Amino acid sequence: MSWKTFFQNSKSRTEFILTIVVLIVVIITFSRFLVFVENRMGVVLNDPFLYLFNPIDLTWITFSLIYISLILFLANNIKDPNKIMFALQTYSLMVLFRGIAMYLTPFNAPDSILVLNDPFVQFFGKGDILTKDLFFSGHTGTLFLLFLLADNKKFKAVFLAATILVGLAVLLQHVHYSIDVFVAPFIAYGSYRIIKRFHPEETKVF
Repeated sequence: MSWKTFFQNSKSRTEFILTIVVLIVVIITFSRFLVFVENRMGVVLNDPFLYLFNPIDLTWITFSLIYISLILFLANNIKDPNKIMFALQTYSLMVLFRGIAMYLTPFNAPDSILVLNDPFVQFFGKGDILTKDLFFSGHTGTLFLLFLLADNKKFKAVFLAATILVGLAVLLQHVHYSIDVFVAPFIAYGSYRIIKRFHPEETKVF
């Protein structure tokens, strides 16, 4: 279905507009919530996996994989408004779950953390660097969502590989605890399945 045909349908048009509104509200609320998270006291977890190695700065590799994956997903699905809307709804729900999870788990970052600076955000803005947005890993969860949403087998393989590599990268950099990365795909999958119940017409891709 083309975007023109999609917006000619009043139901689809209304749902898409509501999806964008909800996404904006979720992102703005979440960004403000992160300030609260960053300023509260938390606990440092005893993660035996992180003790096995010294942290390595893999910032550029991490964000290269994330941005390349997002560009590939958009390039492959930009002509499918239903898929884009489905993806935005699933992402919004995952962010909501992430906010709840972070509220219930006041963690401090590992003492050996090498801060993960988003090159894009640092170049265009002067936002504070966050270190306590830990449970669960948003980067890992987002890439796993792309894997779930992809129809093309080659793209699914690329997104799955990116998920694994980014999950390992944030651990090697001591940005996250092991549990943050381990849980992320399960929450992403749960978000995907919940939204899919409202879109029975969507092809089962997992």
